[in-house]
Amino acid sequence: MRSETRGSHDTDSDAEARKQRLRRRLERLIGIAATEGNDLVPLRNGDEIFPAMLGAIRSAEHTIDMMTFVYWRGTIARDFAAALADRARAGVRVRLLLDGFGARLIERSLLDDMEDAGVQIAWFRKPVWLSPFKQNHRCHRKALVVDERTAFTGGVGIAEEWCGDARGPAEWRDTHVRIEGPAVDGIAAAFAQNWAECHDELYDHRDRFTEQPQPGTSVVQVVRGSASIGWQDMQTLVRVMLTSAEERFRLATAYFAPDPYFVDLLCRTARRGVAVEILLPGPHTDQRACRIAGQSHYTELLAAGVVIRQFQPTMMHAKVITVDRVASLIGSTNFNRRSMDHDEEVMLAVLDEEFTATLDRHYDEDVARSEAVDLTRWRRRAAAQRLREVAVTPIRRFL
Repeated sequence: MRSETRGSHDTDSDAEARKQRLRRRLERLIGIAATEGNDLVPLRNGDEIFPAMLGAIRSAEHTIDMMTFVYWRGTIARDFAAALADRARAGVRVRLLLDGFGARLIERSLLDDMEDAGVQIAWFRKPVWLSPFKQNHRCHRKALVVDERTAFTGGVGIAEEWCGDARGPAEWRDTHVRIEGPAVDGIAAAFAQNWAECHDELYDHRDRFTEQPQPGTSVVQVVRGSASIGWQDMQTLVRVMLTSAEERFRLATAYFAPDPYFVDLLCRTARRGVAVEILLPGPHTDQRACRIAGQSHYTELLAAGVVIRQFQPTMMHAKVITVDRVASLIGSTNFNRRSMDHDEEVMLAVLDEEFTATLDRHYDEDVARSEAVDLTRWRRRAAAQRLREVAVTPIRRFL
C-alpha cells in the first residue's frame, strides 16, 4: 500500500514537472504569459458545439463578438443569423467579422437581416480590394466571445457540413472548446486584432473590461498566429510541443502539408523514441490537392516510425494536438504551410491532464474508425498517385 501511494505521488510529481517545463518554454519563447484558473469544456461535433454556442448567444446581455472563416449555408447558418439579429434588436452590441474569401458563400438575405437588426458586420480583406499578396493571407480564426466572460474557439465553421455527430460523409468531424476564465481575454484579443484592421471603432461604452473570475483549474496560453513573413508564433508553438514530447505526440488535422523542416522534426521526434501518431482525413476531404501534398511525405514519415491513420466515416476537420497526456493544443491551426505561414490563426495551449485525457479518449474513438497506412503497401502505390504527388509540388507552399 505504501509503495502504491509513493508511485502515485511520483506520477503526479512527474506530470507537474512536465507541465511546468512546458509552460516556461512556451512563455519564454513565445512571450505570452499563461493564465491560471480557467474552466474548459471540450465539445465534439455539431451536436455538441452548435447548441452550446447558440445558447451562449441567446443568453447575452451586453456584448457578442464573433469571427469565422467559413459562414456558408443551411439551417444552422440561418439559426446563427437569427440569434445574432435577435440579440442586436434587444440592445446587445453584436459584432460579426467574416473572412472575405472563406465566408463569400453566405446568403445575402442573412446579411441584410442582421444589418437591419443592428449587427455590425465587417469583412476581413475582401479579395476585390486587395493586392495579390494580401489575398493569400486570410483570417482563419474562429472565435465567439459573449459578455466578455464566455468564449469558444476551435475548428468549426458555420455551415450544414458541421451539423450532426460525424456519422457519415454529410456530418464533418470537428472539435471546439468552451472557455471561462482569464484565457477569455486572449480570445477577445484575437478578435480585436482583426476587427481593428476592418473597423474604426475598437470598443464602445458597452465593453466593461471587467476582471476575469477563475472558475477552473486549467492553465491556458492563448497564442495568435498572424499573417506575416518569416518565422511566427504558431510555428514556434508546434516546434516546442514536438521537441518537448517525451512519450507521445498525437496530431489530428484536416490539412496536412508541412514544409521540409516540420517533416524532418516529426521524423526526428519518432526516432528518439516518442510515439508519433497522425490522424488525417481518409476518403472524404474538401481539399484533395492538400491531401496529395501531404501524402508525398508518407514514405519518409512511416520509415521513421510515425503512425499515420486516415479517418474513414467523413471529413476529419479537427485541429488537435496532445502531448504526454498532460498538454494539448486546440484551435484553428492545421499542420500545413497555409496555417503556419500565411493565415491569421488562434490556438489554446492547455496544461491540464483531465482535459487532455478527454481529447485522447476522443482520439482513441476516432482511431477505431480509421485505417492505418502501411509502409510496404504505400511503397507499392500506383504510378498515377506518384504523378499526382509530383504535380502538386509547385503549389505546396500555398496549401
